[in-house]
Amino acid sequence: MAAARLLLRLAGRLESVTFTQSVCGLLGAGQGPGPWHTHCSLERGQLVLSSHSFPGASERLPIQRPPFCPFVALDQKPGGSRTELPTDRGVDVAVAVILQSSDQTVLLTRRTCTLRISPNVWVPPGGHMELEEEVLECGLRELQEECGLQLPLAQVSCVLLGLWESAYPPRLSWGFPKYHHLILYVLVISRESQQQLQARIQINPNEVSAFMWLGPDVATAVAATEDGTETPRLLQTLPSSLCATELKDDGGTQPLVLPMSTLLRTTPTSAEDKERVSAGTKFALRLWLQHLGS
Repeated sequence: MAAARLLLRLAGRLESVTFTQSVCGLLGAGQGPGPWHTHCSLERGQLVLSSHSFPGASERLPIQRPPFCPFVALDQKPGGSRTELPTDRGVDVAVAVILQSSDQTVLLTRRTCTLRISPNVWVPPGGHMELEEEVLECGLRELQEECGLQLPLAQVSCVLLGLWESAYPPRLSWGFPKYHHLILYVLVISRESQQQLQARIQINPNEVSAFMWLGPDVATAVAATEDGTETPRLLQTLPSSLCATELKDDGGTQPLVLPMSTLLRTTPTSAEDKERVSAGTKFALRLWLQHLGS
């Protein structure tokens, strides 16, 4: 199926975004760390964003990019060389689900090491939004495809958390970006406990190699590592490892002891896909924690 399109409302007109353009930059983001806020609507499979309110806008959401965003780095390079970037593509729209259990833990999955984008990285379940697809419909479809979890609409509630501008490779020091996404993080709140949900998970080996649940304390520490706001006192209270579940070669699962240091890694400056939590996921965890506290 055709993918959803990203459009920006600039000076009152709808304009498409090319692969080489920074979405945050077009919306007026400055040099600070963000996040900024954008008005948005989803119209017939098109995600429309604007820095100002407009007819049909249903949400005002935080939007952010990493401080090492390669498109910002390209703008700052002399001459702004972009000859190796695609010229016939736009920015893809994706939905990622922060699934919250009734006991207030959230699900993360580790992408398989064979995937082209962000292999071996911990992220929420998610994927491309298709044309005419609703946000929650897309999120629940991806949750079922990756984790085998089928959640009836009547048994969940949904909150749009925010938007993250993502590129892969994530840093210009890794090479020119080949993928450019705008990820919409959606909180899906289940009435089932972590134990009930875990008993029904059947991970897709083509996309997921492991999964785990994070509570607020660990999520707070993980979310703070990318921007350096974590405190020694906070880190001292963390366990040395977490229990996760890993897929075995025969299709079954086994316990995985995951060192806390793995989850606290930041995005490396050199091209190495070390196991870590993605920068966008840390942004989403911060938004989830804010929602819990509201």
